[in-house]
Amino acid sequence: MAEKQLEDFVENALRAGATRSDIEAALKEAQWSPDQIRESLASFAPVEFVVPVPKPRVQVSARDAFRYVLVFGMLYLSGFFFGNLLFQFVNLAFPDDVTWRRTDYVYDEIRWATSVLIISFPVYLFLSYRIAKEIAADPARRVSPVRRWLTYLTLAIAALIIVTDLILVVYNFLSGELTVRFVLKTVIVLGVSSAIFSYYLRSIRLDDEALSQ
Repeated sequence: MAEKQLEDFVENALRAGATRSDIEAALKEAQWSPDQIRESLASFAPVEFVVPVPKPRVQVSARDAFRYVLVFGMLYLSGFFFGNLLFQFVNLAFPDDVTWRRTDYVYDEIRWATSVLIISFPVYLFLSYRIAKEIAADPARRVSPVRRWLTYLTLAIAALIIVTDLILVVYNFLSGELTVRFVLKTVIVLGVSSAIFSYYLRSIRLDDEALSQ
């Protein structure tokens, strides 16, 4: 309801001849959030016409939902098993009593992680490439609700992993139990999670910049 009210206000203001900067300033003064202001202004194309020209709305199709769920699923698989693969290399480089007794298990984990990565990561790259091409051809796809929700969900998951990883570092440091194995595995988790977080945070910022134009 509030979004419809805001969109109607923006449309009426544009009809009355107000500039986008004036509308944005008025809405900020009325304490609307930056996201709400940006999305309401993005509902209308910046073209000269006798009345405000609405931008096309993205319709969420089952096909788009399937592809976005699949591409993010491949991302999660790739990230998890890439980290697991590096974990096993650390286990081999710095074995403990358990690792020496279960070397066959470590090699099995390496084979399994490699198998998953050989399939999941190319699928992720291919789907990401196809989606990027479609967005370049039709910028309105940037505001796909499924894409936005899954992107923010990914950011939230990555941020929680990063925070948890840092908490474990502090806890083990205070307990005097920082080992080379633990430090290396912590760096792996932090590196993979930070890379995913940085990439999708940049993606969100690029989307926001494109929508504000």
